[in-house]
Amino acid sequence: MSAVDRSRRPSSGPIRNFDFPAVDRRTLPNGLDLRVARMSRLPVVSLKLFMRGGEAALSAERGGLGVLTGDALEGGTKRRSGTELAEALERIGARLNVSVGWEGTSLGLSCLADRLPEALALLAETLLEPAFPDDEVQRALEQHLAGIRQRAKDPAALASDAASARYFASTVPYARPVDGVADTFVHVTRKELIGYADASYRPQGGGLIVVGDVDAGEVEAMAREQLGAWTGAPAPVADFAVEPAARERRVWIVDRPGSVQSEIRVGHVGVARDTPDYFGLAISNMVLGGMFTSRLNLNLRERHGFTYGVRSLFAYRSQPGFFQVSTSVGNEVTGPAVREILTEIEAMADTGPTDDEVAAARDYAAGVFGLHLETASDVATRVSQLVVYGLRDDYYRDYRDAVRSVSREHAAEAAKRHVRPAESQIVVVGDASQIAAPLEALELGPVEVLPAG
Repeated sequence: MSAVDRSRRPSSGPIRNFDFPAVDRRTLPNGLDLRVARMSRLPVVSLKLFMRGGEAALSAERGGLGVLTGDALEGGTKRRSGTELAEALERIGARLNVSVGWEGTSLGLSCLADRLPEALALLAETLLEPAFPDDEVQRALEQHLAGIRQRAKDPAALASDAASARYFASTVPYARPVDGVADTFVHVTRKELIGYADASYRPQGGGLIVVGDVDAGEVEAMAREQLGAWTGAPAPVADFAVEPAARERRVWIVDRPGSVQSEIRVGHVGVARDTPDYFGLAISNMVLGGMFTSRLNLNLRERHGFTYGVRSLFAYRSQPGFFQVSTSVGNEVTGPAVREILTEIEAMADTGPTDDEVAAARDYAAGVFGLHLETASDVATRVSQLVVYGLRDDYYRDYRDAVRSVSREHAAEAAKRHVRPAESQIVVVGDASQIAAPLEALELGPVEVLPAG
């Protein structure tokens, strides 16, 4: 038996074939985009109903109302109480959930394939006949406010929220937390939730995605029966330009006296999901901080022992989201950690990744693609992105080829265009008495200390 040379990294094996499930696309009379993908391995179905009414359509004064309305939607219908609705779903082994984000509102449903007619009827009842009873609205409001208060006490959440407020101009919805702020909900009423749902929960511009052991024709017939009377378009999203809060690099310290660790966020305004540089950025970001063997992780974790982990990402949205590096470190290494983060960002923007780094990132991204599509829910999530972001129908069929076609030059050019160290806002949540002086010594830009409250 030959000895294994552990000093050499094993070579990658061949990429296995993977075919994204075929998607049958139809349009219902009410304008809803219906997409059905058949996966017959298991007799299950995953459904996502996406509507365009989302938090980006709301002013700062109403921010979080969409999330609160979604939280209260499962509280009962005009036919059943919240408990009765939950019991009806449980009897058929179905699960229903509501999620609200910047882009819109989604109702998710999972059940056995032979229970889809009953489950879809309950989803339609929840959507089209919501009751928003006072007690359920109050419950949802209390939970929502508790979540906002908890975020204010959680250093990681506080850092992320503070960073968004420094990346984006105050007129951009993304500058605020997606859940809104507590002051918004001081006088919120049941009537406002009803009004929001009536104006926003509309089919035009949305999509119904069904993945599992189903026939597209049968799904269309069910959708026409349950959702055929549902019409209209949501209120249009006000056109807003995404502008940065500042273009010069600055350091912001959110003071939490007594903290022994610092939460670090370094970033700036990024790009929209439809950028032509998407795949080049995906590869350059993986090299920078998007996988365990990234430059940032090898530097801050492996070489210096500053942190258990560090990552970078582009938050893609219909409008430009943010580029950000995030990590947490001890007070004593906050300054050095920020310095190393900027060093790696600058190197990526200046010269981009190497040929070997690009090859490794391409192989990894292509290799794990199929692993992220093992369930009907995984596939439904990807198909829903086609609707949300207006991607071409064959986008995921060609995804791995697009990833593997990224060259070093493409990745480097994308990083040079969209990674801007000189515009980075550096937000650190921690004990200012311990970390302010080391951060000032780096001479990265003006340093301002803010209260945590």
